[in-house]
Amino acid sequence: NVPLPDALLPPMPAVKSAAIALPAEPPIDREKICPFLVRVFPKLGAHHMLEDYARRGDEPKDEIQLYTWTDATLRELCDLVKEVHQTARRPSVRLSFSLVYPDRRGRNVLRHVGVVHSSRLGEDDVKTLRSINFQIGDFLDVAIY
Repeated sequence: NVPLPDALLPPMPAVKSAAIALPAEPPIDREKICPFLVRVFPKLGAHHMLEDYARRGDEPKDEIQLYTWTDATLRELCDLVKEVHQTARRPSVRLSFSLVYPDRRGRNVLRHVGVVHSSRLGEDDVKTLRSINFQIGDFLDVAIY
C-alpha cells in the first residue's frame, strides 16, 4: 500500500460540536394564544413511581398547576417550579423531568426528557414542551436532587 497524496484523498466531513441542535419551531404569540394547564408533580430525591399515576384522580398529592405554552422550555418550567418549591432554589439542585402519558393501549408510560440545573445552564434547558412531544393532558414528573 502506497499512501495517496493529500490532493487525492476525499475531503473529510466537518465534525460538528456535541451540542444538540433542535429544529426551529415557529414562534408562539403569547399575547394571542391561550396557555394550557400543565400538571407538574415534583418529588425530592427521586421520580414518582409509575404506579402513582395508575388511577386517574388519584395522582400524587404534591401537584403544581402551571399554565404555559408549547414553546415553554425546560428552563422556564424549572424557574416556575423554583417559585413555589423552596428546595428547588438551592444552587446545587438538579431538576430531572420525565413525561407521563398513556401509550396506545391506555397504559401510562414514564419517559425521561431532560435535566436542568437550578443555577447553571445546560443543553436540556432549551428543550420545549413541543420538542419532547408533550400533549395537552400529559403530566410532568420532576425529581428534585
